[in-house]
Amino acid sequence: MEKGMDVLHDFGIQMVQYLQVNYKSSQDWFMFISFAADLRNTFFIFFPIWFHLWEPVGIKLIWVAVIGDWLNLVFKWILFGQRPYWWVHDTDYYGNVSAPAIEQFPMTCETGPGSPSGHAMGSAGIYYIMVTAILTVMMHKRETSFKSWCLWGTFWCGFWAIQICVCLSRIFLAAHFPHQVVAGVISGMAVAEAFNHTQIIYKASLKKYIYTTLFLFSFALGFCLILKAVGVDLLWTMEKAKKWCDRPEWIHIDSTPFAGLLRNLGILFGLGLALNSKLYLESCRGKQGHQFTFRICCIAASLIVLHLFDSFKPPTKVELIFYALSFCKSSAVPLAAVGIIPYCVSQVMHQQSKKTL
Repeated sequence: MEKGMDVLHDFGIQMVQYLQVNYKSSQDWFMFISFAADLRNTFFIFFPIWFHLWEPVGIKLIWVAVIGDWLNLVFKWILFGQRPYWWVHDTDYYGNVSAPAIEQFPMTCETGPGSPSGHAMGSAGIYYIMVTAILTVMMHKRETSFKSWCLWGTFWCGFWAIQICVCLSRIFLAAHFPHQVVAGVISGMAVAEAFNHTQIIYKASLKKYIYTTLFLFSFALGFCLILKAVGVDLLWTMEKAKKWCDRPEWIHIDSTPFAGLLRNLGILFGLGLALNSKLYLESCRGKQGHQFTFRICCIAASLIVLHLFDSFKPPTKVELIFYALSFCKSSAVPLAAVGIIPYCVSQVMHQQSKKTL
């Protein structure tokens, strides 16, 4: 089994080396793709746009992103996936022969286990939801079968083009092996398809959001403690990252498993607070909530405010403080996009309408 994995890892290293040597000029493009595939962009860009255009899709994006990333964390703890940038130096597979030389980048030094790829899984799940949503609307309005098939083919070709770019990006950066990104894409699509058939999330009460958040955190923490009790060191990847990363400043605390967990749970908790708040009921659910101008203003204001808000980075000196502030910051994102900003926009528009009377 171990020898088979070594062969698979060696194939992955060869692919990393091939991409880095032959597509060196595309380095900036691969780094941009990897940045764009981060779930942070789902929360700060895709969510406010979709929520105010088509509310159920916006809600579904959050659930798919959070549950998908939570499952990704659990899978990583179970599978103990290596990462190319440390495996190539740490393995004895090459014996007396010098190991292949692979380059590292600022986005290479992820600190968690590598399988399945979180970027690939998140990207596949999020884009799967968006493509199916767009096709649901556009295919419904078209009667011609040929045009419908062309539309269907165009969007799914675009979906796969994006996933291939994300996968190649993660391989090029030596953050993942090929089999890890493939597993990520398949897992992400499975999670998205499951939520395409889940209706309970659209009417969930605040109590259900709180219980779900507590369950996800308790399960992850309990699973972590059980593994630790049986002698499994979940910090083994952190040690390898510190040992083999070319530059210490490339190792970021926000790439650790619990940082991502608390960030995502904060988003889910904040969405529950927002959807069950008076601000949301008086704005998005009020008379103005159905106006196109109101929705566009909410999107524009949300994108601007959330962009400024994202520039705030919690201090990283004390881990517990960093985790707590990350949770609070994430909770504020949907609360602002769904409750506070729409309420402010509705008040401004209401005042404007009074002046014109």
